[in-house]
Amino acid sequence: MTTTQNRTLQFQDLGLMDYLPAFEYQEKLMKEIIALKLKNRDRTDGIQEVTPNYLLFVEHPHVYTLGKSGHEENMLANSKRLEEINATYVKTNRGGDITYHGFGQLVGYPILDLDNFKSDIHLYMRNLEEVIIRTIAEFGLKGERSEGETGVWLDVGKPYARKICAMGVKTSKWVTMHGFALNVNTDLRYFEYIIPCGIKDKTVTSLTRELEREFSAEEIADLKGKIKHHFCEVFEAKFI
Repeated sequence: MTTTQNRTLQFQDLGLMDYLPAFEYQEKLMKEIIALKLKNRDRTDGIQEVTPNYLLFVEHPHVYTLGKSGHEENMLANSKRLEEINATYVKTNRGGDITYHGFGQLVGYPILDLDNFKSDIHLYMRNLEEVIIRTIAEFGLKGERSEGETGVWLDVGKPYARKICAMGVKTSKWVTMHGFALNVNTDLRYFEYIIPCGIKDKTVTSLTRELEREFSAEEIADLKGKIKHHFCEVFEAKFI
């Protein structure tokens, strides 16, 4: 029995969507892929159906999400304050601690069957970081990895090290969900209500803050194209 690796990607831009519907849609795609993998495993005729891969882009209204290994004390706002700033708080099943999603942030959710690529979650996370590192390099920014701290950072090792892109994923049967959140025109004041990713001694930043200008709708569309390009480069994939 030979399983064919499918390195094609289906792309969907979900636009502005609340966190929970987007979460449910990710889960739906993930479960469909897992069901197909189990069907392939149980087949006796030697025929294997290829499993699909997806890359979703989305923007969420103000929401704080706590990962399954997170600590609630890293949420600094009570329910009254959350209501005042028009934000919600959701416990979710990704790895990592607490983070913020909101307007002006580009969120990417790759729903991949890693058996189509490399069945290595550590490599997968480093590849996601590489996609963002290559993308922001096109704007003259040197993105880096910080040992033991997932995501993409600027000025690692310096007192003013700051995170520009947070990451957290879940895998089941080597199928991924969740992904990355790149701060573009993000209102960084919303990070003041949490200890981002549970890391107390570092701050967050955005493309707008670093480049000292807002991104227009046209520039955000171009940014999405750059991410898609580098995603294909790093994962040796192509969009269909």
